[in-house]
Amino acid sequence: MTSGVRDTVIRIKLQEMGESIALVREHLPDSVDAFLNLGIVRDGIYKRIEYAIENVFDICAILNSDLHLGVPGADEDILEHLVQHGVVSPVMQQRLKAMKGFRNIVVHRYGAINNALAFSILQEHLGDFALFRQEIERFLHSTGEDPIA
Repeated sequence: MTSGVRDTVIRIKLQEMGESIALVREHLPDSVDAFLNLGIVRDGIYKRIEYAIENVFDICAILNSDLHLGVPGADEDILEHLVQHGVVSPVMQQRLKAMKGFRNIVVHRYGAINNALAFSILQEHLGDFALFRQEIERFLHSTGEDPIA
């Protein structure tokens, strides 16, 4: 095991992220028209996506801290540290920045969300969460951690 890495906390956060994404997948319809008519279920989808993204950034912050990669001024600094030290790829860094931007829209401009655009983003990028999980598992495995089940 990697000394000082809170792998159990990371595993729990990955599990919570996965559960949220599974619920989103379960309730996300196939068409934008159906999405627009979901009402409170759509609100729940937005909350679960927000929660999943928060888990992603919690994991990033835990790794940055536990691996002593540097004191960040912002989430972007954490991502840069994780890329520089081979924890996540530059491609994942860009996906995580996009996630953060989407989360900010959901949280701060909730009433003004373009639901059709949000639906398109969800359809196109839900798979990014699985890719993030794979990169974190790869990193933990490469440092002697057991793969996350």
